[in-house]
Amino acid sequence: MFKNKKDLLGIGESDEPVISIITTDLIDGDCYINEKDLKEELFILPLRNTAIFPGTSSPIAVARKKSMKLIKAANRQKGKLVGLICQKDSDIDDPEKDDLYPVGVIAEIIRVIELPDSDNVTVIFQGKKRFRLTDVTQTEPFLKGRYEILESVPALKTDSEYKALLDSIRELMVQMLRMYGDPPKEFIQRMNSESVKSVLVNYCCTNLPVSGAEKQALLEINDEKERAYNLLVILNRETQMMEMKLNIQMKTREELNQQQKEYFLQQQIRTIQDELGGNPQQADIEEFKIRGAKKKWSKDVAQAFEKEISKLERLHPQSPDYSTQYTYVETLLDLPWNEYTKDNFNLKNAQKVLDQDHFGLEKVKERIIEHLAVLKLKGDLKSPIICLYGPPGVGKTSLGKSVAKALNRKYVRVSFGGLHDESEIRGHRRTYIGAMPGRIIQNILKAGSSNPVFVLDEIDKIGSDFKGDPSSALLEVLDPEQNFAFHDNYLNIDYDLSKVMFLATANNLSTISQPLLDRMELIDVSGYIIEEKVEIAYRHLVPKQLENHGLTKDAINIPKKTLEKIVENYTRESGVRELDKRIAELMRKLARKVASDEDYKKTIEPADLQDYLGAVKYSRDQYQGNDYAGVVTGLAWTSVGGEILFIETSLSRGKGSKLTLTGNLGDVMKESAVLALEYLHSHSQYLGIDESIFENWNVHVHVPEGAIPKDGPSAGITMITSLASALTQRKVKPNLAMTGEITLRGKVLPVGGIREKILAAKRAGIKEIILCKENKKDIEEIKPLYLKGLTFHYVGDIKEVLDIALLKEKIKHPLDLVAKDNKSVN
Repeated sequence: MFKNKKDLLGIGESDEPVISIITTDLIDGDCYINEKDLKEELFILPLRNTAIFPGTSSPIAVARKKSMKLIKAANRQKGKLVGLICQKDSDIDDPEKDDLYPVGVIAEIIRVIELPDSDNVTVIFQGKKRFRLTDVTQTEPFLKGRYEILESVPALKTDSEYKALLDSIRELMVQMLRMYGDPPKEFIQRMNSESVKSVLVNYCCTNLPVSGAEKQALLEINDEKERAYNLLVILNRETQMMEMKLNIQMKTREELNQQQKEYFLQQQIRTIQDELGGNPQQADIEEFKIRGAKKKWSKDVAQAFEKEISKLERLHPQSPDYSTQYTYVETLLDLPWNEYTKDNFNLKNAQKVLDQDHFGLEKVKERIIEHLAVLKLKGDLKSPIICLYGPPGVGKTSLGKSVAKALNRKYVRVSFGGLHDESEIRGHRRTYIGAMPGRIIQNILKAGSSNPVFVLDEIDKIGSDFKGDPSSALLEVLDPEQNFAFHDNYLNIDYDLSKVMFLATANNLSTISQPLLDRMELIDVSGYIIEEKVEIAYRHLVPKQLENHGLTKDAINIPKKTLEKIVENYTRESGVRELDKRIAELMRKLARKVASDEDYKKTIEPADLQDYLGAVKYSRDQYQGNDYAGVVTGLAWTSVGGEILFIETSLSRGKGSKLTLTGNLGDVMKESAVLALEYLHSHSQYLGIDESIFENWNVHVHVPEGAIPKDGPSAGITMITSLASALTQRKVKPNLAMTGEITLRGKVLPVGGIREKILAAKRAGIKEIILCKENKKDIEEIKPLYLKGLTFHYVGDIKEVLDIALLKEKIKHPLDLVAKDNKSVN
């Protein structure tokens, strides 16, 4: 049952016990032996990997010459008794005493069976009593030795626990036998009968499918109850192991049967198709060859294709590599090798398309038109790689669609936000399961041409980890000197990307690596001014939201002045996303009225916005006059546009030389205030300021809206004007604003954000603006429409600023700063 036939060579040489026979009941754990048959010395027969227990009969195959001689000698003597002892190491052919376990079983030879055409014999032994080998007295021609009989400790007949043990052992043994096959019914009945209880434990020990060492350990236990416990533990373990093996075999057999079934079905289908005159595999390969002949690829690519198609022909359709190879060949054929869409060289049409879709963004439009003009003249030009950077919501991403439309090219876009695996750019090698090309080649496949407008969105949000650095992989993609031979790991063939127009978008350039920045043309797409936002809303957002909400153009009229109020009082952003949401909110409320047949005003005036959008969320500062000394209007740039900024200076009597700065100012702005005060102190004679003022009065400079952090050098001339006005008690010129950086020697330096600042000043009612003369070039780039009603003063020195800004007239009730009894100034 447990051993194969080959393992039965030698005496107990295998680790498979043969089913033993229950021969007789035990008396106190042993079988009866006629003491007259016992002699001082006993024939010792070594066994390999097995043991026989008292009360059981088992066939043993005998093959060793010494063992054959022993069987013949023992079979001739009275009693036919032999001592069976298991070897410690089954590989030893001629064991000595130290190679044998100390405890064995005295067994009687029941029958000797000679096998035909074999030198081996099978001997059936019946176990009688356990014994301990004390000494080996003879080694030739076989082993003989002295011994002592071991008595077992029987379990009490009234022990209910022992009875339960026997029942459990019987059930597990029958269960195990059934796992190997259906045992004879008579055998099961015999196992369940009461007559075998006394020999049941020994029988199960003999037939256990375990190693000889474990059987030997059971044999050496004197207490029958303890032996039964140990046997139950081993039976439980072996039964569970056998159940697991059977489950594994069953699953394997089911999978194999399914594979065989599919294989036979495929063979039948193939035979039927051959009979009908069609082979789908060959048909696919022929189709691939026809498509390959029409491709415009280079010689190198054609050779690679022929090699791959030959490999596909050699593969069997059932091979795991067939689908991988099939997909690869199909990808090669789907790629638009040297296939380009024809550009539309009508420059006026391109300008018209760009202007229709986007208001503003003049620099970007100009660059696209320039590229188209050069391409028209030259006929061939590597496409530019442009990076549009700026705040969210200003139309960087949507610009790609307009460019593609203007050039009559295909449009594709890939978002790099959160991308951190280099394989997403270069693709995976075909050795990996589920390998595919990278994002670049995938989108070229999607476009169907080799010169699309390719938007690399959120390029500043690429990550990097142990899988690689995608931004480094992009260096090859975005380098015009390299991307004509872009290498994708999946294709393993160079692909030409030099005709692709790459448009990258980013919010923050500081997170982009310097080598990547060097490969791109950077175009600043700053936030829209209010006038531009109004135009965008009027031309694009309102019509879009009307359509989205199922309203007709006649249903509502939103004038530009209403849109301007929405921009100024309900949004605070660089782009137009929040503006789009506010217009959508207005449309929803209007749609509800239309659907409910309620009366409503078709023209939405600025005063009506509170009914639709609620209370005003944001407010802008307005010019507040020049009645106070030390109050000057400055201009500031923010991420959501320009703002006017008030700088206030107050004086209080004290020990002097104390400057207090409040308003949540940054370090640069604080330094501007210190610098301004020092300049005035050193040039006090020019302004007619008494020296004693600096010694007897403390100065306090404040910038309102203290919760908002403020920093930058552009408030320099505003600070020095505010301090000069307070120290001289002279009025500041009305409706005047200014912006510019100052130096300690009195120079005025240029600043940025001029367009936004100028428009903020105009909205606040400012009429005159002081700027550095180097900022004149920025004014010239602004449309004249936005400059109407403004007068500019271009200066290069602080004295020029003070001459323009300070009037000769003093404020009402000026403070006599020189008088000693004066205590404070308001």
